[in-house]
Formats: sequence, structure tokens, C-alpha cells
Amino acid sequence: MPAIITNKFRLHNASNFVESFSESSPNLYYLAIGRPQAFATSTGGDSRTQFEGTDASPQTPVDSVSDEFYVFDDVIAAKKIASTDISRVVPRRNWATGTVYDMYRHDYGQFVKGSSSSVVTADSGATQLFDSVFYVLSSDNNVYKVLDNNGGANSTVEPSGTSTSTLTTGDGYKWKYMYTLTASEQVNFLSTDFMHVSTDSTVSSAATDGAIDIVKIKTAGSGGANGTHTGVAIRGDGSGGVASVTVSGGAVTAVTVTSAGSGYRFAYIRNADIVSAGATSLSGSELDVIIGPKGGHGSDAVNELGGFFVMMNTDFTGDESSNSGDFVVGQDFRRVALLRDPTTSGSAASATTLRGTQAVKLSGTPGTFTVDEEINQATTGAVGKVVEFDSTNKILYFIQTRFNDEGVDSNGNQTAFSGSNVITGQSSSATGTPDTSTQTVDNITFSSGYNTGEIDHDTDVLYQENRAPITRASDQTENVKLIIEF
Repeated sequence: MPAIITNKFRLHNASNFVESFSESSPNLYYLAIGRPQAFATSTGGDSRTQFEGTDASPQTPVDSVSDEFYVFDDVIAAKKIASTDISRVVPRRNWATGTVYDMYRHDYGQFVKGSSSSVVTADSGATQLFDSVFYVLSSDNNVYKVLDNNGGANSTVEPSGTSTSTLTTGDGYKWKYMYTLTASEQVNFLSTDFMHVSTDSTVSSAATDGAIDIVKIKTAGSGGANGTHTGVAIRGDGSGGVASVTVSGGAVTAVTVTSAGSGYRFAYIRNADIVSAGATSLSGSELDVIIGPKGGHGSDAVNELGGFFVMMNTDFTGDESSNSGDFVVGQDFRRVALLRDPTTSGSAASATTLRGTQAVKLSGTPGTFTVDEEINQATTGAVGKVVEFDSTNKILYFIQTRFNDEGVDSNGNQTAFSGSNVITGQSSSATGTPDTSTQTVDNITFSSGYNTGEIDHDTDVLYQENRAPITRASDQTENVKLIIEF
């Protein structure tokens, strides 16, 4: 049975996702970074290898139970995404001279009237409105919708201005001003490929539901009396629509809407009405009346331009000094993940930042451990991998993965570090003895010398991305713009 899930469903899901950040009982979302160790082929406790790609060509994540658990093996830290850090966005399409832009049409993908084999197609070849290039971003950061592209001509005059009336440029294009990106929106929600989308209240209030702006000539006809014939009714389920039709050489050469009317969901101009207006003997003309979106052009820019993309804009600033024990510096990361409603020791997380690594407080004068080296613990046989060593506070941050030399011991088990047993770095030969007292250092509470991190491993992972390594530094900010398509 032929069926579709419409773009309205996608828009609905995007809207619900954005609303979930600010509802009375909101979901909490965190953007996590992880994978400090290089991508490579690793070996598990059963001596079988697991291909993980390389730093130059990371493996594409798999949507599986295993991959979701795997994210938490080496997560470093996570930061809460505030409701002000999220925006609906659409693909960015900069206006450029000499480009043929698609025009807005309500009927892309439908069969051409009178045909059972060909469908209405944009000049770009798109058969869906939101796959076509029917809007642009100008150099003034104004967004315009293309109402008419002058029969598929090159656009050579950049649109400008913020009038709510249809704008006609010298190249024959007709444009509808939609909204302007503010300075803040440009900084936070404008990337190379996407841009913020919102509805301008002035434009929205000026929109007329079911108004007719554009009529296109499908078949020019022949035999008609030349001249501009006025008062031609636009028929359909709306009212008040009127056009003038120009006939030259016996054929229709232009149609101008003189009264847009309102309330149209379907509309047409009959050949007979053109004849009655004065185009005596005209036959065979076919005109396509373009129907605007619900509410009229500009009434709801988010829906009209296809805002089923959501951008989350998050900054990781140095060690996030408000809670410096959470974000390590002097290390790199290769994975970004979106977490929903993470918990800490079984309770809902609420802090702005969360630490994913384990940590141990060392006593005395420990050696200098190096990042990414394997560490082992005497007696317990525990194995881990160094993420960072804070020599000032004598805190060793580490992870334990499912692989040999990273978290699995000689018996094939992942054994926890515990007690006052000496920890040794396998590359640096550094040693350190855990301080088994209970204390709080650098915002980290150590219980008998250890802290297991602040992100429970049963958290839902909504998105993950593997990428080439990004090195962190104390004087550096990493800006991550995550785009979700619904």
C-alpha cells in the first residue's frame, strides 16, 4: 500500500526535541567528548582482535547495544547543553551571482497536469520542495524565498531590503523577505553548511493565508487577440484573486496577479475566462497558479524553509575553571556523543560539567606519569590507560576499556584499582601509591583514594561521531556545533 511519512512529521519531531530542553520537567542533554587513545586494531581478553579504524580514517559508529556501551569505556567529560544553546536551522545557501535558483512551488513531485508519466520538477532536478534551492542568504544576512525565478534564468541581482511586499529585482526574479540573522545568531548558529531559522513577527503579521502571488505559463496557447487583458478571475476555493494576461503573437506571454485574494488551497485560470476578457479565439493555454504555504508566505519561516534540523552549540573552555576537575587539558579526543538524562551514582545529573574518567589520589612524591601510557597495579592486577596526570594535586586520571593494555587484566577481566597497592606506568616507569584517605581535592571527592567518575554507564546515547584527534589545551576553547536532522 503506497504511503509516506510527511515532512510535517519531521518538523513535529524537531519542534518536540527543542521543546524538551525547556519544558516544566525538561530532559537534560549533555555533549560528551571521549576517546583519548588512538584508533587502532585492539585485542580483547580472548585474544581476538577488534578493528577500530585509524586516526586518519576512524570507523563509522554502529547503532548497536555494543557501541552504546563502548562510548562509556573512554568518555572524558561532558557539558550540559542549555536551552539557549539550541536552535532550529536550515541548510545555508549563500546568494551568488550567475546561479539559477529554484522557485517555490506547491506541487513538486506531483504529476504534471494532463500527464501520467512526468512529474513537476525544479530547475535543479529536485522533486521535493525541501530538496530544491528555493531560498538564499544575502550578504546582509537577510533570508529571501524565491517566488519566481524568471523561467529558470540566472540570478544576477542580489535581493536586498526588508519590505513585506514582493521584491522584484532587475534580473526578473521575485523574492519574499523572510527574516534577518541577528549578530548573536550569526555567532552561535551560523556554520559553513547551516544557518538559524526563525519567523519575523512583522513578516508573519503581514502574510495572507491563501493569497496568490505567482502564476506560471505551462502552455501559451495560440490564436488569441493580442493585448493585455485585465480582470481575469482566479478561480478555485478562495476568493478575490484577479489577474491580467498579456497575449502577443496570439499566445500568452505574461500573467500578472493584480489582486492576490485569499483562502486558496487550489486555484486555476481558465482559457475561457481569458477569452472573455478580450483574448478572442485564444485556445490551448494552460496556466499554473502557485499556491502559497498554510498561512501565506512568511507566516512561519521555520516550517516553510524546512526547519527539521536542530543545531546545538557548545563550547569546551580549557579546564572549565568553574569545576576544573572535570575537563582534562593536554590531551586529545576523537569522539563526540550526545547524552540524554545522564545519571551520577544512580541519581539524575544536574551539574554544568561532568567528569567521565576515573581518578586516584596519590601520596608522597609520585613519579611523572605520561598521557596514554598503560598503568598496572600490583596485587590487584588492574590495568588502565592514563588520560592526564595532575602533578600539582597528585591526581592520576585514567580510563579502563575492554581491551588488553587498556583495561583488561591477564585473566581477561576488568578489575578495579583499589587499596594502597602501587600503580606503575609502563612507558614512564613512574610509580605512585594511592592515598586511601577520604578527602576532596580539586572538586573531586575521593573515597578511600578513588573516584569512579560522574557519568553512569547506563545513560542513553542519542548521537555519536568518531573523528580525527583534537588536542585540548588550557588556553583553548573548542566550539562544537552539532547538527541533528529529523
